[in-house]
Amino acid sequence: MAKVLVLIGTKKGTFILESDAGRRSWSLRGPFCNTWPIQHVIGDPGTGNIYAAGGNAWFGPAVWKSTDLGETWTHSSAGLSYAEGETPIAAAWSLAQGTDALYAGVEPAGLFKSADGGETWSHVGGLRDHPSRPHWQPGGGGLILHVIVQHPKDERKLWVGISSAGVFHSADGGETWEPRNKGTRADYMPEDQRYPEYGQCVHSLALAPDGSDRLYQQNHCGMYRSDDGGKVWKSIEAGLPSTFGFPAAVHPRDPDTLFLLPLNGDVNGRYMPDARAAVWRTRDGGSSWTALRNGLPQQDAYFGVLRQALATDKLEPAGVYFGTGGGCLYASADEGESWACLAQHLPAISSVETLVVD
Repeated sequence: MAKVLVLIGTKKGTFILESDAGRRSWSLRGPFCNTWPIQHVIGDPGTGNIYAAGGNAWFGPAVWKSTDLGETWTHSSAGLSYAEGETPIAAAWSLAQGTDALYAGVEPAGLFKSADGGETWSHVGGLRDHPSRPHWQPGGGGLILHVIVQHPKDERKLWVGISSAGVFHSADGGETWEPRNKGTRADYMPEDQRYPEYGQCVHSLALAPDGSDRLYQQNHCGMYRSDDGGKVWKSIEAGLPSTFGFPAAVHPRDPDTLFLLPLNGDVNGRYMPDARAAVWRTRDGGSSWTALRNGLPQQDAYFGVLRQALATDKLEPAGVYFGTGGGCLYASADEGESWACLAQHLPAISSVETLVVD
């Protein structure tokens, strides 16, 4: 029978929630990774390996690896460095298991890849060679490459999101890159510069599961969809309680279904609107939205959810999971219709991902 793992990155290590395919009873393991600050944990469904990106200015960057579903861990930072004289890498922040390699995004913003399962890393230098690089500005958390997306049908097609540089796309495996931000706002810029070529603050990117080039983007300044790989973005924020939020998660099979966790705004506390928790779902690609609240706290919900802390699983019906800055992990086994708290009192949760294994 299939086993479902919820992989949780926190400020004090990695935790794993585990259940069978029924998703009715869960057990918690951890903390792992020597309680390092862990920004992102992912699983490779092909091998069952689990990877955790972490570190800080004190520890330095590293990617942890488990080949036995979290029982034991090793870590490596071999090659996770820039040339001498450049600002040192403070931490690894994002991971993506591609069809050809494992990818890592770091701070200051840059992209690395590993062809040997995270043992050694090489810099994908084409991104930082882009002419816009001297003009990239840090977001509130720093100049970080937060999200990496590779197209499942073409390993040479890559997208990354950088705060606050925007979305960049490569069609040649990372050798060359172009900004793809047309139609996304930068409200913090002067009024006549609200739609720059680059300089937007990307919070999340999600690729639709149908093999097309449809992308969804939660931005600091709005919610967007692109049907052409990011060449043009259109707003799909009508009907949402806020234009501001961090994570977005696609349904594993339906390209029109997306889950969001809007917050009340960037300067209003960054918590649940009206302090009432809800996951918002669209079934029509963002044309309309429904608030899903059953089982979630409807008063005094002053928590936030970070950009990588919302995920779905591939089961039927799809499970949906999110983690809060207060250390609670909520889950739905019915695509958001009802919710339960699976864990609480964890360290602040940075990321949530899932891995289903046989």
